Amino acid sequence: MTDLSRWHTWREIHAQPAIWAGWAQGLDIAGLRGWIAGLDVDEVWFCGAGTSAYIGEIIAAGMERAPGPCLRAVATTDIVSRPQTYLTGRRPLVVSFGRSGNSTESIGTLDALDALAPDAPRLAITCNPTGTLATRLRGIDRAVVLPEATHDAGFAMTSSFSTMLLTALALFDPVPDAPARMAALAAQLRALLPGLARFATGPLPERVVFVGAGPLAFAARESALKVMELTAGQIPALWDSTLGFRHGPKSFVRGDTAIFVLTAPDPHAARYDADLVAELRAQFPAARVTAVGPGGDIAIAMPFGATWGAPLAVALAQVLAVMWSDRLGLDADSPFEGQGTLSRVVAGVTLYPVAP
Repeated sequence: MTDLSRWHTWREIHAQPAIWAGWAQGLDIAGLRGWIAGLDVDEVWFCGAGTSAYIGEIIAAGMERAPGPCLRAVATTDIVSRPQTYLTGRRPLVVSFGRSGNSTESIGTLDALDALAPDAPRLAITCNPTGTLATRLRGIDRAVVLPEATHDAGFAMTSSFSTMLLTALALFDPVPDAPARMAALAAQLRALLPGLARFATGPLPERVVFVGAGPLAFAARESALKVMELTAGQIPALWDSTLGFRHGPKSFVRGDTAIFVLTAPDPHAARYDADLVAELRAQFPAARVTAVGPGGDIAIAMPFGATWGAPLAVALAQVLAVMWSDRLGLDADSPFEGQGTLSRVVAGVTLYPVAP
């Protein structure tokens, strides 16, 4: 195996435990929770594009019964294209996630808020202290700037994804032990990482599937994206929910497909995960079906539940994606180098004025 540490992305994946443990001690959880409580809003929107949008989907799916304001995941790509539909007459707390904080949709969402919901408070969770999300603030707004190490140099979001997710959970999940949870997850990931690489050995899969229930469905979405991004689409990847996968998407499986079922820590949901694993193994003997989670083939305990455990499950896909990218002879830090089709910060979007 080649020296994978030459890739920024590989080093950024393996830096996550130290980042989480250190950040848990530096984040002003009490102060920010107090600010949020004082806003008197009925809704909290988690907003971003791509991986940053999936953070919000994981949180909203995992905290349906949380006390307080209604939590929604609203992608900035939806807000920018249909701002009046989303924003007219609304006053949510808009939580924006962004690694660079400079994507066109991040800026377009701020423009739409200025025009249609100027009274809506804003919280930016970002990795770039000089980006638009961190610097375009009004007096009522707040920004949480993550440690510099989370501003991934590689194309794919890895430590930025996981640390923004854990930061938002620390602020919006009203548990008393958020710093201790982050530290425990850091220790758990540190122990897991060395063993994940062996699941990328053997022949390259023809296709890859990730499925899961609730927040793990959206962890599956992020996992599939990592594989497609870092293999430059040479290994197609699909995601779905555990029960939704049978309703058509299962037709994606053929030949040597690697299927990862992200198994839930909730006993009821886990029964459906186990049934799907057994079914797929019986129906597709040429496929590689792997249960990932509590008691799985890749055993990942989730003592704080699936939402907090999501970054542990996604770490598997991060490792697989870099290793498969390297084996395909790609630049894992810039897999689309020379193609001009995808870039680290999305380009090519024209913003149009928003009429109040």
